[in-house]
Amino acid sequence: MTVNVKLFDSLADVMADAGDALDRSQQPSLYDRIAWFEMTSKHCGSDERSPLVARALRGDSAAWLFLCRTGPRRAEALASWYTLAFDVVRRGEDDSLLVAIAGALKELALIELAPLANPEPIERAFETADWKAVRAVWSENWELQPPKDFESFWEARPGKLRSTVKRKAKKANLEIAIHRAFDGQAWDDYRKVYAQSWKPEEGSWGFMRAFAESEGSAGALRLGIAYRDGAPVAAQLWHVENGRATIHKLAYAENAKSYSPGSILSEAMFRHVIEEDQPDIIDYGTGSEPYKADWMDAPRPLYELKLYNPRQPRAWLPLLRHRFSGLVRRASSD
Repeated sequence: MTVNVKLFDSLADVMADAGDALDRSQQPSLYDRIAWFEMTSKHCGSDERSPLVARALRGDSAAWLFLCRTGPRRAEALASWYTLAFDVVRRGEDDSLLVAIAGALKELALIELAPLANPEPIERAFETADWKAVRAVWSENWELQPPKDFESFWEARPGKLRSTVKRKAKKANLEIAIHRAFDGQAWDDYRKVYAQSWKPEEGSWGFMRAFAESEGSAGALRLGIAYRDGAPVAAQLWHVENGRATIHKLAYAENAKSYSPGSILSEAMFRHVIEEDQPDIIDYGTGSEPYKADWMDAPRPLYELKLYNPRQPRAWLPLLRHRFSGLVRRASSD
């Protein structure tokens, strides 16, 4: 049976072609759903980034690679700073579909994909189709396999963290509300905390609100707000679905830092999610911030994959630069 491959430059056309195959009911991962790609394109895109989606079908198996064009014969993952995991979207496990996708994208000279937890299948498929693949560590992701009871989890945390939370909680006297559906007032309070935090302006409040509203309607939102004397001083946004709890956003007001409101709220959020949702995995997103080690088991690497098409002249110079830099690194280490 031959592979049917098609390229799309419209997400609406992808949706019409896929039917329900890219919906929540069929794709367990948040980042593999057409709704996620639509929000990314709408709120985090630009005029220079137009969708390019490759779809391959054979029998009941299907694969989609969601890209966006970034220049002449260049493309990258249809992702943003909110995307904590990127991959080929699949129905079934037919790896030959990835090879067919690589062949269908031969007009491109360079494709950049990140963040990838498992780049090997894509790397192998594109190299089979005569592309050159270059892998590099992009960031890292912290995960935890929590016990089913919070007390066991808490006893395994560092003593310094536990004593700090206990001591500061008595002094801070915070009120904590955890919302399992979207709440307009809580959202306003979340934005107030963010505005008073150490963090820069949010990349796209439109994206974040659309995400919170849709996941709140689906029952997957966990939005925690900590208040002191009626004022919001810390906030966390989690997503919990299909056995995975992901910490997407957290912030605290700088003027309340001495009370450790972030740690106090974290303790409450972990307690609530472990006791109420009992996830198999808790995911602390991307990044190497040292405080994550107090709450998680261990990090795993996330990768960037650069795919060069040597049949395209535009790939020759960047590929040559990469090879030259590798020679320089090897020479300096000798």
